[in-house]
Amino acid sequence: MSMKINVDHRLFWFLKNDTKLDLSNKAHLDMYVQQTLSRGRTADIKRLFKMVDRRDFFESLSRVNNFLPKEVRKFWEEWLGDINKSAKEDTHPLQ
Repeated sequence: MSMKINVDHRLFWFLKNDTKLDLSNKAHLDMYVQQTLSRGRTADIKRLFKMVDRRDFFESLSRVNNFLPKEVRKFWEEWLGDINKSAKEDTHPLQ
């Protein structure tokens, strides 16, 4: 199943303005994930999480992780580690 999106020229300045990415294509998905995590704003990242299946996102991230800038990779590794905790661990003792 094809899932095409228009590219945001702010994130994909190196592609033609009318370019579409097919997120069912792993190469396109990886480019989308890498650019969005590296250069995206909060709204871009929210859009990514709404558009991409969780499993597909994690598979893509594992493929592009080494290509992310060091600081960006560290941020996402720490943040994603936090969201993977069980609900019990996330519960604050004072709540």
